[in-house]
Amino acid sequence: MDRTTGPAEGQKPGRIGILAGGGPLPARLAATLQAAGREVFIIGFEGFAAPELLQPYPHALFRLGAAGSILEALRAQGCTELVLLGPVRRPAWRELRPDAMGARLLARLGKAMLGGDNKLLAAIVGLLEEEGFRVRGAHEFLGREVAPAGALGQHSPDAQAWQDIGRAVEVLEVTSRLDMGQACVVQGGLVVALEALEGTDAMLARAQALRQPGAGGILLKLPKKGQELRADMPAIGPATLHHAARAGLRGIAYAAGHTLIIDPPACRMIADQLGLFACGLESDGALAGFDFSP
Repeated sequence: MDRTTGPAEGQKPGRIGILAGGGPLPARLAATLQAAGREVFIIGFEGFAAPELLQPYPHALFRLGAAGSILEALRAQGCTELVLLGPVRRPAWRELRPDAMGARLLARLGKAMLGGDNKLLAAIVGLLEEEGFRVRGAHEFLGREVAPAGALGQHSPDAQAWQDIGRAVEVLEVTSRLDMGQACVVQGGLVVALEALEGTDAMLARAQALRQPGAGGILLKLPKKGQELRADMPAIGPATLHHAARAGLRGIAYAAGHTLIIDPPACRMIADQLGLFACGLESDGALAGFDFSP
């Protein structure tokens, strides 16, 4: 029996649960949903979620390993749909301290715990659906934050930047199949940095120390092949632009329609002020042949 179908015709939709990691997006999603007349309840993961951003909304804070308490809270709040949003660093086993339900869920995840992030997140989505929840993608509700094609601001890639973007696409086509990170930095055809578990901002900090003489490089951020976008759609925001500028880059490229932009007006203003391009790539252009499908 399908346990993840939506409400029957005429039936009021249930509350949406937000499983919140770090950053401003969980709160932005909550505000968007409430403005649309939907009730929300946020589970903030301790050590990752920003309590001050969640304060205006119904919420509770739990440690990652408290899976039994989390599921109990979601059901008590009447949540029928879930959205996973915001970065969460993969914890070490000793940090999890799972409760009884958490231990059983970890056993059900099995080998996915030893795989890359996308493999693990896809398994978590499947597990939540087996528990009776419908998992939704944040992009289904944050339409205004989904990246459009073309330049976000007044700056666009020049010829050298397009060459570096092409090189970066080739690199991420390979790392995508290995379920590595979503991003890389290329300067003058040289791969300066690849994203792994540290995340994009930490990778950009590394790239700052590795900058080569000459024109600045580019950051490319793309979904992996078969990316579980409901759990981990690539995102860029004001912080990404500031880190890119500190790393000496000339701009950021990303997949149009497959990337969330945190606060697009602010990103546009910051990109213009810093002299950076922020460019959404289309599948029939620089991304021709790049396969996001499962």
